[in-house]
Amino acid sequence: MDFLEFIKVIIFGIIEGITEWLPISSTGHLLLAEQFIKLNVSREFWDVFLVVIQLGAIMAVVLIFWNKIWPFTTDKEQHFVKMPKIVLWLKILVACLPAAVIGLLFEDAIDSVFYTEKTAPYTVGTTLIIYGILFIIIENYNKKREPKVNSLSMLSFKLAFYIGIFQLLALIPGTSRSGATIIGAILLGTSRSVAAEFTFYLAIPVMAGASLLKIVKFIGDNGMFSGNEIVVLLTGCIAAFLVSFFVIKFFMDYIKRHDFKPFGWYRIAAGAVVLVYFSFLA
Repeated sequence: MDFLEFIKVIIFGIIEGITEWLPISSTGHLLLAEQFIKLNVSREFWDVFLVVIQLGAIMAVVLIFWNKIWPFTTDKEQHFVKMPKIVLWLKILVACLPAAVIGLLFEDAIDSVFYTEKTAPYTVGTTLIIYGILFIIIENYNKKREPKVNSLSMLSFKLAFYIGIFQLLALIPGTSRSGATIIGAILLGTSRSVAAEFTFYLAIPVMAGASLLKIVKFIGDNGMFSGNEIVVLLTGCIAAFLVSFFVIKFFMDYIKRHDFKPFGWYRIAAGAVVLVYFSFLA
């Protein structure tokens, strides 16, 4: 990998690290960045890179929240297992079910409709605007409501499943997985901090599973990754991890004092720019 390609991969890693956790759509921004920054890789590998680069972002979540999510202990009084954390992971898995089932059944159909070079920019631009408007409307609606769920322990299995249904919206690029689940959770009665934290945890099995499927499918169709492709994946993941570490900390602090309206306005402006550019200038 030459120096220019290395810089391109770093840029994609930075974009992933910033946009994965903010409710502005990482996949949408990566697809748009690809229109201007082309990696010298095959289309099949690019599809894998787009998903696997998220593993770096996941590792930042694991590191930051390790003490809250690791369910095992050396404390004999707890029988070496912290049951509240086991229950939390069961809730996370329940929330993963809708996206796992629908994603597996319709992955190829969704990719062929929304992820092509011709359709992706218009899909992303449209969904950025639609959900930007919804963010603002929902925040205005939510102003006078008091959250009913103020801690993860209060989150029921039923509520976790409903939050997982909102995650289905993110199968369309430009929606934002974190945005869909956070707003969905808030609508269902959770506090912002609970919604955000549960969304971060939910990303671990979702992204790990999606990455594993992409890797297995790529190897099955194309054989093992080349040395250059492995370097590209590792570089992108490391860049995404480093940026994600700081973005997550910023975001968790931000939502304690602010709502999501600024992200809504950003989405509307970004979506309008995207549609105008690809309709008249590209």
